Amino acid sequence: MTNKKDKSAEPKKGKGIVKMLLIGVLLAGAGGGTVFALMAAGIIGDHPAKAKESGPQLVLKGEEDPYAPPAPKGHEETPELVHGEGGNKYRVAYYRFADDFTSNLKDTDALVQVSLAASTRRDGRVLMWLDEHQLAIRSRILVALADTPEEEVYTPEGKARLQKRLTAAVNDVLTEQEGFGGVDNVYFRTFIVQ
Repeated sequence: MTNKKDKSAEPKKGKGIVKMLLIGVLLAGAGGGTVFALMAAGIIGDHPAKAKESGPQLVLKGEEDPYAPPAPKGHEETPELVHGEGGNKYRVAYYRFADDFTSNLKDTDALVQVSLAASTRRDGRVLMWLDEHQLAIRSRILVALADTPEEEVYTPEGKARLQKRLTAAVNDVLTEQEGFGGVDNVYFRTFIVQ
């Protein structure tokens, strides 16, 4: 009788070993799949997906911007820019809106007239997009100005809130049109209330 028990136990051992081998193969496959997925995502290894950009990149001071717009006529031979040692490690580029923005203020006859500039620490694509979508941006800024109460434009805190709203408005347009905002701040060049 002991022989029958031993014979019946042997196939169970064999099945157990086969199961363990299958589990080992599946885990190895899953591990390999995980490694492949990480490589495909560009997280590990030098895979082409790693080089793929997700939008305008931050530009360090002194680094060349591959998307820098050409120098304006008459400024082709500008001296090399020298940055200070401290402060932000990224270079800041500015875009000046050509025309002033004039709008009524909310629930009043008062008018506000501002000239604006925008800044970005990202590459020159943001500057190109600001120029390309200037009409849509202008419209969105005028809507934001028209939704501003008069009392808000007289205090520094109110102007700071307006500045944030205008920055968000510009980034909203760029995100809608290009899938990426990239404007860090909007600045008032002139600010007149009448």
